[in-house]
Amino acid sequence: MSIESVQAGKTRVGWIGTGVMGRWMCQHIMNAGYKATIYNRSAEKAQPLVEAGAKLARTPKEVAENSDVVFAIVGFPSDVREVFLGEQGALAGSRAGTILVDMTTSEPSLAIEIYEKAKSQKVYALDAPVSGGDVGAKNAALSIMIGGDAEVTHAIRPLLECMGKTIVHQGPAGAGQHTKMVNQILISSNMIALCEALLYGYKCGLDLESVFKSVSVGAAGSKALEVLGPRILARNFEPGFYVEHFIKDMGIALKEAERMNLSLPGLALAKQLYESVRAIGYGRKGTQALMLALEAMSGIKR
Repeated sequence: MSIESVQAGKTRVGWIGTGVMGRWMCQHIMNAGYKATIYNRSAEKAQPLVEAGAKLARTPKEVAENSDVVFAIVGFPSDVREVFLGEQGALAGSRAGTILVDMTTSEPSLAIEIYEKAKSQKVYALDAPVSGGDVGAKNAALSIMIGGDAEVTHAIRPLLECMGKTIVHQGPAGAGQHTKMVNQILISSNMIALCEALLYGYKCGLDLESVFKSVSVGAAGSKALEVLGPRILARNFEPGFYVEHFIKDMGIALKEAERMNLSLPGLALAKQLYESVRAIGYGRKGTQALMLALEAMSGIKR
């Protein structure tokens, strides 16, 4: 397989989903000299990119009709299916040689389905979920985990390098999504520990700013503590990554685990705790809002 590498000023880029992360990811690509055609279900969220020079399309199909490489980062697997495989989806607007890249955290089986349907139309498809949240997206420092053909990954690597610092081809279609499940399983129990530890420190009267200085640099340190710890201390529960999307991810991982006859009790507990966050009305807050549910369980009002 020989695929021409992307080139700024020549390769046309399409972008579907301009939310908390997608807006910045697309912006970095445009800043590197690529012209972009974009689509977002809520058009007003695409306005900053339009003002920066992007062309706004009416459908994902229209995005693909005007693009050589189409990226998408949306919410749920149902959204992925719609924007890629729907009647007005990107595949319907793709010609032979178009490259479709799904950066949503979604189902491995759906990634394989998109890959196979795209291949039947001589279109390339990659699953390339990311980790790093809103901070990683703004700083072009995401970790990008890729499933699909290695040659296609190589061809679009200059675009991926606009968005991330760690770019790894993990294997065939679906491998990127499976790798993201590993990532989310790691995060899930870590978030419980982060919130419980800070809650313990608060309850016993410690100065949490001082505690943070001591524990963030030793063996207890983690990316979650580094990025989300200060937000919790500041009582900032706005989303870098939505609770409801994290619940979706954990559900996918548990479904895959069941299929493989794996018992993952820590993940199951984390999902139940996050269900409680959603139940008290914080599904659209950031994952650090787990603290609010744990406070409520302990009768702590702040």
